[in-house]
Amino acid sequence: MAETLTSLDELRGSVEGTEAAAPVMDSTPREPQRDALGRSYATGKRKDAVARVWIKPGSGKVSVNGKEMNQYFARPVLQMILRQPFQVAGVEGEFDVLATVKGGGLSGQAGAVKHGISKALQLYEPSLRGALKAAGFLTRDSRVVERKKYGKRKARRSFQFSKR
Repeated sequence: MAETLTSLDELRGSVEGTEAAAPVMDSTPREPQRDALGRSYATGKRKDAVARVWIKPGSGKVSVNGKEMNQYFARPVLQMILRQPFQVAGVEGEFDVLATVKGGGLSGQAGAVKHGISKALQLYEPSLRGALKAAGFLTRDSRVVERKKYGKRKARRSFQFSKR
């Protein structure tokens, strides 16, 4: 019995030795991804809305589909949603944003632009990735409207039942 225990200890030691020799995850720092004009590009999505977002260093001007943010997103809540990535990253007023967005409604479009800004920020400055990821801004919200089914009034709502 003692012989088998010592052989097991030897075997465990050899297995632990192989784990230490296994390659460790490559922890090289990420490189910033910028184009020739010094901009970073990312695509953001939310519900049915898709936003193409370019960011570059500037004065904090946000342009959505050729209009200022205050004109395109008139509701203060939607403007707050667009400012969130900059506040979390601590770079408020340091980047200009140019976004084109299609599909969905205003709320979905605001969420799509926010997602695109977050992705573009972490591509421009990889050190901001931790804060943006912790806040959940780099995750695409995959909730979409459920399709209507045959024999139902809506996606799940049945027609009104009549007993008589």
